Amino acid sequence: MKSKQLVEEWFDKWRSGDFIMLPVSENFKHTSPFGVIEGKTAYLDLVKENKDKFLGYTFEIHDGIYGVNKACVRYTARQGHEFSLDVSEWYYINNDLIEAIVSYYHIGDIREERKLKGS
Repeated sequence: MKSKQLVEEWFDKWRSGDFIMLPVSENFKHTSPFGVIEGKTAYLDLVKENKDKFLGYTFEIHDGIYGVNKACVRYTARQGHEFSLDVSEWYYINNDLIEAIVSYYHIGDIREERKLKGS
């Protein structure tokens, strides 16, 4: 399966709420600002426990770069009218399954000492 098709399937499963059927390997690893989750079972268990934070999103895909065994996608995820998150993710593929995702996004306010002067 080509990387673009696999990434599209990933987003389709999230849109439909069918996260149990995500196209990920048994040793799937997800890295984000919240930390690292190792293993498909651990990832799915976390989603089950936090469905209110994982489900019900719409996705606006802005850009995608698709290679043989990896892809990078930049998108905006929206949950309802009040929550929006700009994300860039790298997807690493092995044997037609997503083996790892490294996700980049901002999860909080900018500390006062990190704010730019004059803006």
